[in-house]
Amino acid sequence: MKPLIEVKNVRKIYRMGDEKVVALDNVSLEIYKGEIVCFLGTSGSGKSTFLNMVAGLEKPTRGEIYIGGIPIHKLNEEKVTLFRQKNIGFIFQAYHLLPMLTAVENVSLPLIFRGVEKKKRNKIAEKSLIDVGLKGYGNRKPTQMSGGQQQRVGIARALAGTPKIIFADEPTGNLDTATTKEVMALIVNQVRRHNQTLIIVTHDRSIATYADKVVTIQDGNILSVAVKDGVEKEQEEGEQKNEQ
Repeated sequence: MKPLIEVKNVRKIYRMGDEKVVALDNVSLEIYKGEIVCFLGTSGSGKSTFLNMVAGLEKPTRGEIYIGGIPIHKLNEEKVTLFRQKNIGFIFQAYHLLPMLTAVENVSLPLIFRGVEKKKRNKIAEKSLIDVGLKGYGNRKPTQMSGGQQQRVGIARALAGTPKIIFADEPTGNLDTATTKEVMALIVNQVRRHNQTLIIVTHDRSIATYADKVVTIQDGNILSVAVKDGVEKEQEEGEQKNEQ
């Protein structure tokens, strides 16, 4: 089976004055359709940079990134934006809901950019809210909801329109332990149901238990890739660079 996402020898360097910071150092990885992949690492490890590269939010300094055979690294800003609108959903740590909009309006936002007419997108948004356990919350604004409820709205927004790939950046970072378990179970249930690919970046090891594949990243390098059946591939920095 061909991978949905192929990352080949990606290197990302940020320049800060005269200093160069290597955020990703010749990283290669394959992710398959329907996989739940967790990128585990501390702050500054490179996990969020990896997410930004694959989502087309930033360009790699060097290397190639393909999604469904499309070279994301080569697309201009207009084309990569259209690609994200059609294929990608995002779940954020800080929810990123617009406070002046209702839950239905927040969830339907991505569908506006896809050109879905109002009646249809509201119907999709209401169904998405029901799927995340928020039936009857459509007219509430973020200030009228708890943190867990706001994150559920964020999940509903990411899932509306069933994009192929969901990116979750520290999705439970602002939640307590009990709510974290509820939210993660909800996310996993929904992506499994629609056979979507989920990529999570987190520093929380408990989140890794929900993944099919756990990628441990440190100082811009992949240290190991562990899959659910227990097989683990160690990648020492030197070995990784030599192989690539």
